[in-house]
Amino acid sequence: MSDEEREEKELDLTSPEVVTKYKNAAEIVNKALQLVVKECKPNAKIVDICEKGDAFIGDQTGNMYKNAKRKIERGVAFPTCLSVNNTVCHFSPLASDTSELQEGDIVKIDMGCHIDGFIAVVAHTHVVQGGPVTGRKADVVAAANTAAEVALRLVRPGKKNKDVSDAIQKVAAAYDCKIVEGVLSHQLKQFVIDGNKVILSVSNPDTRVDDAEFEENEVYAVDIVASTGEGKPKLLDEKQTTIYKRAVDKNYHLKMKTSRFIFSEITQKFPILPFTARVLEEKRARLGLVECVNHDLLQPYPVLHEKPDRITSHPLQELQPTKTIDDPEIKAWLALGTKTKKKGGGKKKKGKKGEGDKADAEAMDATSDAAAS
Repeated sequence: MSDEEREEKELDLTSPEVVTKYKNAAEIVNKALQLVVKECKPNAKIVDICEKGDAFIGDQTGNMYKNAKRKIERGVAFPTCLSVNNTVCHFSPLASDTSELQEGDIVKIDMGCHIDGFIAVVAHTHVVQGGPVTGRKADVVAAANTAAEVALRLVRPGKKNKDVSDAIQKVAAAYDCKIVEGVLSHQLKQFVIDGNKVILSVSNPDTRVDDAEFEENEVYAVDIVASTGEGKPKLLDEKQTTIYKRAVDKNYHLKMKTSRFIFSEITQKFPILPFTARVLEEKRARLGLVECVNHDLLQPYPVLHEKPDRITSHPLQELQPTKTIDDPEIKAWLALGTKTKKKGGGKKKKGKKGEGDKADAEAMDATSDAAAS
């Protein structure tokens, strides 16, 4: 088999190599999540926890594929984020930030790992307290988790992205919560964290996506954020944004020397996947990133906030929500299995018996996530 044929084969989940890389990435990010959750204690600095999460992924992936015949890229696919209370997403502060967790905080954890560009992302909501989570905090965590479980069962061949959008909104309503607007779930491909097929959590005049049908051997990161508030997040301070992704289709001759230096470093170290400005020299980054963003060379991941008020492969804390699921349609969705059977008639790839079926389900499991605010 030629290198070109091998590369083409590796892009498909029917390849055992691809399945193994997804599984390895998922195993590492799941362990990283466990580490981060244990670190979420009162008075712990958020930036310290984020750094520990990223460092764990870097260390674990660095020990893999050392003797491969070709260079295998691996490491952080999405920087560790800890978004607290009404902060909805993408909070991964710089080293100088002094923010700390407090007793009772609701923490949305989001992080990702990749092996050879095959990405596993995970999110989880953790309340900084001992004992069961009760009241509206329990409602919103249960809403996000139940919506994720339903979505996992509906992201299957033959179903459409709109089916998932409608279902997760219905689940949230059962807990008297709302799915947060503007949150997108993307198809994942090798080195592509935001593929063209998209699931929109809530439709609104500002955000529209094309209708799409799920197909065999596709992988999705299911991203669900629920809220007890209005579900309409806002950007309050652009300076809080620290996560960016290189816009590979954009070019511009930067005027500032600092901008050119920073952009060169980004292009060398983070040419495709998202990164945190925390890994750059802070003073230069603050100056240089602005020009890069203004000329669309970088795509920012803004820190969004809900109005003050108020998963995923990590076990939930004990929840005692005020609402229960009584709707028969939601119960039927939850009763569905999470694995899908392949249709017959096509050529089967060589491999262990049943490996293809298992790959589909497990790859989707590894990349589904949910959070609550």
